[in-house]
Amino acid sequence: MPELPEVEVVRAGLAPATTGSLISAVSVFDERALTRHPAGAEDFATQLEGRRFVDADRRGKFLWLALDDGDRALIAHLGMSGQMLLRRPDAPAERHERIRIHLEHPSHGELAVVFSDQRTFGSLAVDALVDDGPTRIPTQAAHIARDPLDTLFDDVRFRDAVRRRSSAIKRVLLDQTVISGVGNIYADEALWAARIHPEKPASALSTQAVRRLLGEIRAVLLKALAEGGTSFDAQYVNVNGQAGYFAHSLNAYGRTGAPCARCGTPIRREAFMNRSSHFCPRCQRVR
Repeated sequence: MPELPEVEVVRAGLAPATTGSLISAVSVFDERALTRHPAGAEDFATQLEGRRFVDADRRGKFLWLALDDGDRALIAHLGMSGQMLLRRPDAPAERHERIRIHLEHPSHGELAVVFSDQRTFGSLAVDALVDDGPTRIPTQAAHIARDPLDTLFDDVRFRDAVRRRSSAIKRVLLDQTVISGVGNIYADEALWAARIHPEKPASALSTQAVRRLLGEIRAVLLKALAEGGTSFDAQYVNVNGQAGYFAHSLNAYGRTGAPCARCGTPIRREAFMNRSSHFCPRCQRVR
């Protein structure tokens, strides 16, 4: 599933092309792409056509394009394989294309935002915006915590939340109500960098260890952003259809049996919450 870096790359690509654009037409080819918009395709198109996008924002794995009425936004969750692509308005249909939104930009002219999704776990919706401190956020994303790259992220609150939990630290990192945008890949990478075993009880971490872990989370996310995100099967791509290359920089995730970059011990893979954890059994011992 795309995590914070991948979603931020998509948001940053959409922003200059969509901000200020008039939505001239909306075509829904598969209503499975509107599971988060229960009112259906006709209502979805009606709420968008004739309006303008005024901003592009994100929290965790959600991204949204605010509408010019100030009260609603087009919100997107990419699921496992969702793609938001920028195309010419007359471009041929993408494979697994579900929705096409035609735009008229004051500088760039006519273009289209295409939502393509092979596994159909992603969804678009028009959602109401609600106040969240100094910002506004769609109701569908209001339940999740701020992400660690958010300027309003509260380090102390995160530390206290971690120290109150007795469950495995990796489980805490995947809890989007504690910290958003961190999924399996970047949890493994940050824990490797901080030399913390994924099964270590969160409450057993010292204040210094939590601070170190949060620093490594930010470092990993920023490096992944700089490299365009992580792509393994070409299902995650940016708005131009290009894959990220952070997979070449991974130290733990997906490297089962490969030597640890620090000590040479083979990276181990173990089952974790219907997924897998990857770690160095020597550098990341449970003490």
